[in-house]
Amino acid sequence: MPPATALTSPPSARALVLTLSLLQLISWGSVFYGFAVFMAPVEASLGLSRAQVSLAFSLALLAEGLATFAVGRWIDQGHERRVMTGGSLLLAAGLLAQGLATSQAAFYATWTLLGLGLAGTLYTPVFAVVTRRFPHDFRRAIITLTFLGGLASTVFIPLTDGLVRALGWRGASWALAALHLLLCAPLHAWLLRGAPPGLAPHADPQARAAERQTLRALLRGPVYWRLGAFTVLLMAITAALTPHLVSLLRERGLPDGWSIALPASIGALQVFGRVLLFVGERRLDVHATNRWTPALVPLGVLALLLGQGQLAGALLFVLLFGVGNGMLTIVKGTAMAQYVSAAHVGALNGALGLPLALARAAAPLALGLLWSPAWGYRLGLALLLVVGVLGVALLWRAQTLALRHG
Repeated sequence: MPPATALTSPPSARALVLTLSLLQLISWGSVFYGFAVFMAPVEASLGLSRAQVSLAFSLALLAEGLATFAVGRWIDQGHERRVMTGGSLLLAAGLLAQGLATSQAAFYATWTLLGLGLAGTLYTPVFAVVTRRFPHDFRRAIITLTFLGGLASTVFIPLTDGLVRALGWRGASWALAALHLLLCAPLHAWLLRGAPPGLAPHADPQARAAERQTLRALLRGPVYWRLGAFTVLLMAITAALTPHLVSLLRERGLPDGWSIALPASIGALQVFGRVLLFVGERRLDVHATNRWTPALVPLGVLALLLGQGQLAGALLFVLLFGVGNGMLTIVKGTAMAQYVSAAHVGALNGALGLPLALARAAAPLALGLLWSPAWGYRLGLALLLVVGVLGVALLWRAQTLALRHG
């Protein structure tokens, strides 16, 4: 038995970051990446089309995005423990409800609930937490935090596939719900005690008005909206591809093993990209890194588009997209604090909730609607390529403006 003081005193910085990283692995893997595995059995069981099932994932992203601003404000005010513990409990309830769903409406309601849970557990809230706790070294803490989180697809796509084969999709849902109820929620409640003081609402009306005006000015600034547009566009690509990737590779003629293994390997490649950033953090120019690494994402989409049914094209896509998406997570997770304001990072990222929700909700549905028996996913991939190039160009412009006036 550990001494009582070990259970009542705040965890060390290393224990905090590493355990939060483990919890990110579970939250991303069991819900966000797990959907790709649940898609086919849910279609067969509930008699739904590809577009109808895709809409459930879109509803989850919509609910997540709509809750993000409130979540960011709560974290800025010091309520991180309640936010992340409550998010884990919502994920447990949502996965339990998924296993009980017998209709299209119930399935949609389940994923709306899961979206609210994701708003309180994924990278946006946890990045705000570590930025507040490590104000002078938040970038390195965020890179460390994402190491295990980046393995979410590598661990949970095959794990969820195995659970579905062994227990059926309903039993697999309940097994994943138990992880959140028995592990994630208690660990969030223990880890996040002793939060630093937040931006408490001012008692003085003039001070409250000044604080609102400061935030409003930041939100209207040219750097913020360009960074926001970059984040929205690049996240739309990830949101669109994630639930469709297994089906996309299968219809390209790849063997079933490769169709599971390649999406699963993206997680390991994401971690590899973050390790490169971690090792080179003290040697590389941070602004050059921020500028060039996100370009790997549209390059990966281009490789997938041109590769047709060839294994080599799929492998190149996985390499570029995996490494690029891993580094992109760090760039979009730190750019607001670096180029706009670290003190308001929760609210700044949270204000992207509605546009992110709309883009991420529309993206998987749009990719499903653009699919056709004759063309497959080609038209949708071409659209994602254009979106990616535009997003990277907006990032470059935002960085130029910030550094010019900084």
